[in-house]
Amino acid sequence: MDKAKELELKKIATEIRKSIIIQTAEAGSGHPGGSLSGVEILTYLYFVEMNVDPKNPKDPDRDRFVLSKGHASPLLYAVLAEKGFISKEELKGFRQIYSSLQGHPDMKKVPGVEMSTGSLGQGLSVANGMALAAKLDKKDYRVYVLLGDGEIQEGQIWEAAMTAAHYKLDNLTAFLDHNGLQIDGKITEVMSPEPVDEKFRAFGWHVIKIDGHDFNQIEKAVNEAKTIKGKPTIIIAETVKGKGVSFMENEVGWHGTAPNKEQAQKALEELQKQLESLEVQG
Repeated sequence: MDKAKELELKKIATEIRKSIIIQTAEAGSGHPGGSLSGVEILTYLYFVEMNVDPKNPKDPDRDRFVLSKGHASPLLYAVLAEKGFISKEELKGFRQIYSSLQGHPDMKKVPGVEMSTGSLGQGLSVANGMALAAKLDKKDYRVYVLLGDGEIQEGQIWEAAMTAAHYKLDNLTAFLDHNGLQIDGKITEVMSPEPVDEKFRAFGWHVIKIDGHDFNQIEKAVNEAKTIKGKPTIIIAETVKGKGVSFMENEVGWHGTAPNKEQAQKALEELQKQLESLEVQG
C-alpha cells in the first residue's frame, strides 16, 4: 500500500473513532471499547476492499459484511455514515427510542446493515448462508464477518466453523477482533478459547495472524484470503480494546460503559490532535 493511501485510511479511521465517542457519549450507553478496536478492519473493508454502493445498498452483486459482535454497532454506524449510507447527523440519535440506530444493528431499518445481530455466536452462521448462496447462485461476491474473541466462547461459532469448512466456503473471510478482553475480564480467565489459531486449523480453516491496526497487514491478509481455494479463511487480528483513546486502551471497564461529557471531550481532543498530526503528514 502506498503511503498516501495509508495516510488517507488513517484519517478516515480517526474520524470513525471520533464518531464512536460521540455516539456513545450522546446516548450515555453503548460499547466503545470493542468498537474502537475494530476500526482499521472495517475502514479497510469499506474504503478499499468491498464492492458496496451507498446509492444501491441492495445490489445483488455487492459484497456482504456481517457484524457478528453486534454490540459494536457504534463502529458499524460510524463506518456507514462515513461511507454515505446514512447521514452523520443520524449518529446523534444512537440508542434513542425514535432512532433507527439501536444498540444492535437492524437490517430492516438501516441501509447497509446486512443482518440484525446481537445474540452472540449467530453472525458466522448467517455469513455461511450468504457465502453458500453465492456459490449456489454462481455469484462472485465475497462475504466478510467480524467476530469478537469473547464471542467465540459460544458453541454455535464452532458449529458454524465446521459447516463453513464442510461446504468449502472459500468466498468467506472471518476477522477475529482479538483484543483479549470481554465484559467480565480477560478472555483467558473467563473461558479461554486459546489456542484460537490451532482450533480453526483443526476445523479446516486457513488461518492468518496479523496486527489488526496495521493497514498493510490487513491488506496483505485480505488479498491472501482471496487466493485460498476450497476452505474458508480466518484472519486473527491482534487488537487493543479502546484503541486510539489513551485512557480507554486495554481497560476492560470500557467494554460497555459510555464516556461522560468530560471524558468524551478529552477523548475527542486527543483524537483531533491525532487527526491534525496526520494532516501535517499529508
